Amino acid sequence: MKPERTDNSTAKGMRDALKKATTEMLVLFMLRQKRMYTYQMAQEVDRLTQGVLTFNTMYLAVYRLQEGGYIEEAEKRIEDGRARIYLGITPAGQDYYARLHAEYGIFTAALEGLLARDGTLYPEADRGV
Repeated sequence: MKPERTDNSTAKGMRDALKKATTEMLVLFMLRQKRMYTYQMAQEVDRLTQGVLTFNTMYLAVYRLQEGGYIEEAEKRIEDGRARIYLGITPAGQDYYARLHAEYGIFTAALEGLLARDGTLYPEADRGV
């Protein structure tokens, strides 16, 4: 028997799905700002969004973006006894970011436009409420 979903688990699931869908775009966005290592990017996103966006899956996105040629190792440094691999965005990554950002804008604008019409799409008798 499937467990019943609560409002909180459904909302958390939506948040998780949105984070997964936007992780690559956020990695590219952060690397457009400056070269960073992966953990630093995750910490900066957390800080800049005041904890609203936290990422545990950023490493997977980084590996995918590296394989695609969108980001690359830019520099290796030893800091506090740790090797840090700083990443940079490639020209292909700049183009990919622009496409992702544009698609995100189109999608969210259409969704917001539709949701703004709540209660106005159909006559009340036809809504089934």
